[in-house]
Amino acid sequence: MNILVINGPNLNMLGIREPDIYGNSDYNCLCDMIKNKAENLNVSVEIFQSNHEGYLVDKIQEAFGKIDGIIINPGAFTHTSIAIADALDAVKIPYVEVHISDVSKREKFRQISFIRNSALKTIMGRGLEGYTDALEFLVKENCK
Repeated sequence: MNILVINGPNLNMLGIREPDIYGNSDYNCLCDMIKNKAENLNVSVEIFQSNHEGYLVDKIQEAFGKIDGIIINPGAFTHTSIAIADALDAVKIPYVEVHISDVSKREKFRQISFIRNSALKTIMGRGLEGYTDALEFLVKENCK
């Protein structure tokens, strides 16, 4: 099974940006956690991060026919990007939406998600563990 993990803007600033919300672990720690979990689950994982919407769309489109599942934390693009939502719908790859914080308890604009409608599942408020939860979920779903 091949999983693509996509992270949007400012996720590369983990450990620096608002640690009271996002924690003290940096982006490399997140990547290591994801890779270790993928290895334990015996799945292949690719991790991609960009602060640019078009690069995220390109990465989603490139996954067509190559990737079995996507884990996506679009960051602020969650609340603004119809382009990312359209790309996810176009490739028809099962995906899980992940947010480190519980966006349902934050500012009103953060409660809007253009990504959620077609997601198999949304995981939020679990910190970095939300990514490993998403990996486990996708592996379990693939076995059905």
